[in-house]
Amino acid sequence: MKAFLPPNKDTPKETVAEGCDSDAISSSNYMPAPNQKRAEGQNKDLSLEREVSSIPRGGNTSEKYWVYPSEQMFFNSMRRKNWSPSEDDMASVVPIHNAVNEMCWRKILEWEAMHENQCGGPRLVKFQGKPRDYTPKARLRSLFGYTLPFDRHDWIVDRCGKQVRYVIDFYSGKPDPNSPSSVSFYLDVRPALSVEGVMDRIRRLFH
Repeated sequence: MKAFLPPNKDTPKETVAEGCDSDAISSSNYMPAPNQKRAEGQNKDLSLEREVSSIPRGGNTSEKYWVYPSEQMFFNSMRRKNWSPSEDDMASVVPIHNAVNEMCWRKILEWEAMHENQCGGPRLVKFQGKPRDYTPKARLRSLFGYTLPFDRHDWIVDRCGKQVRYVIDFYSGKPDPNSPSSVSFYLDVRPALSVEGVMDRIRRLFH
């Protein structure tokens, strides 16, 4: 993926839920509660504005959509994970993070299109990052010389009351020789291994 699609600007903003990297642990994203406070030793102010995603929120909540972290929240999250983020990078890193998640949801919708849904469409219930918990497919690919993904997410989707798990492997893409500063990702999004998940994968081959 060499071009990122922006989040849907028409998404209603009356009710939203916390998104990735959203500091107590939430059962919906396994992350602490939002932290908009300036970090110790921080050199410059960061934006506190948050963008509403196009991803519907599922589960026992009144919120309608997930909302992405602000620059300050993202910076605090990286600090908490013992990374060394730069304040100057946040203005570009956060939009990329948001756009990648939007693309993940679009790819999940492609899978969900094979199922009838009379309940207003699929909704994201919760998600979890598992960067070092490699999937069997990723490990198999590595035996043939491919690099392992730099991250993995499991997304739980509500399909008319039934929870379905999707697995997402994130790979770094090949750089564009005509645009050295561009960022490229490859997203491998598919249903988790289960009887239904395997059937969906087979159906997708002929869909």
